Amino acid sequence: MIVIDTSIWIEFFKNNTEYRTTVKNLLEEQKILAVECIFGELLQGAKNKREKDILFSYWENLPKCEREDIWIKAGIFSSENKLISKGIGLIDCVILLSAKNSNAKIWSLDKKVNSILKKDEKFTL
Repeated sequence: MIVIDTSIWIEFFKNNTEYRTTVKNLLEEQKILAVECIFGELLQGAKNKREKDILFSYWENLPKCEREDIWIKAGIFSSENKLISKGIGLIDCVILLSAKNSNAKIWSLDKKVNSILKKDEKFTL
């Protein structure tokens, strides 16, 4: 399973062919897990009701990475791993921890997130 970060979703919705086909295939293969804060970020940028409806449709139909107290656990995770000093904010910690808890990979264009995923084995998901 794969958690697609906000940056990839944005490229998908912009019809960027570099990402559109792969995301579409992952959706068809039911390999994408949704994380609430990612869809919150997407909804924050929605320009109209149509875009919100599209986002809600994806949200309602995708399996979710859900975990009780995820924000608290992400704060602890961040503190224990000194992630704030690496430029990783709480939302990204929620994404990292959600994927880790679901044994999922993360696909992101965020350079700081990708540097954590590549450089530190404990974050290899």
